[in-house]
Amino acid sequence: MKIFAFRLLCTVLLLAPVALAQDVIPLYPGVAPGSAQENYPEKAYFSKAWNTDVVTNVTRPTLMVFKPAPELKINTAVVICPGGGFMALSIASEGTDVAKYLTARGVTAFVLKYRLAHTGEDGAAEFGTLYADKPKFDAMMKDEEPKAVADGLAAVAYVRQHAAEYGISPDRVGIIGFSAGGFITAEVALHYKPEGRPAFVAPIYGGAMSQDVPVPADAPPMFVAAATDDSLGLAPASIALWQKWTAAHKSVELHMYAKGGHGFGMHAQGIPTDHWIDRFADWLQMQGFLNK
Repeated sequence: MKIFAFRLLCTVLLLAPVALAQDVIPLYPGVAPGSAQENYPEKAYFSKAWNTDVVTNVTRPTLMVFKPAPELKINTAVVICPGGGFMALSIASEGTDVAKYLTARGVTAFVLKYRLAHTGEDGAAEFGTLYADKPKFDAMMKDEEPKAVADGLAAVAYVRQHAAEYGISPDRVGIIGFSAGGFITAEVALHYKPEGRPAFVAPIYGGAMSQDVPVPADAPPMFVAAATDDSLGLAPASIALWQKWTAAHKSVELHMYAKGGHGFGMHAQGIPTDHWIDRFADWLQMQGFLNK
């Protein structure tokens, strides 16, 4: 009985970040476009490999809604895309913790659980093994990345379409993403349709984006943050994004930290990367997105 109670408590604690969301919305009415009907379940657990809460095996994308207190509420919203190599989602540090920070500043936040590759017991641990064989990883991602990007595009369009229901402005809906989620964010910034144009984009230590796609004429302002010592070697991709936006004469701000590694998210390390999100809030304020 004690063992059962302990396991129940562990389950409750692991799901606590998800439970804080006021609502969970399916992104599509049925099976996601381009996907087959799958019979394996989504999984939420604490990954020892990453030392954080993760979600794996997402086949039905959803938006977890985090609403600010009424007295704080402004009409800005943001879609948040956690990272995880398209094999898992770092759902707390790069998802719900970011949402809580932004809702405290009046922003309505939507944490996106986008489609992921099918993994086994621990998708986070599997990512480390697969990424060591980069050609094999890249080959696998050719099937996964387009679906995840489609979910990112659909998420921004959905929030814009339903803006009135959440008391937000459709012209003040942005997107922020981390690592794989940063890649999604960069792709959304390049491939949106008019009804899904993000008001602002923030790829945080994201991967490479479409090199041959021009910056849209009405491209949104961009905020970029990464660390020089990124263990996956993705710092140059962040610089390339800054250069791409700069060359197109579009508004962009880059924060390249000396230390922080890959995946610093909302983790406290006692170094300047701890405050990247404060700089993001400063940038949102400067852009007018934190005004009532």
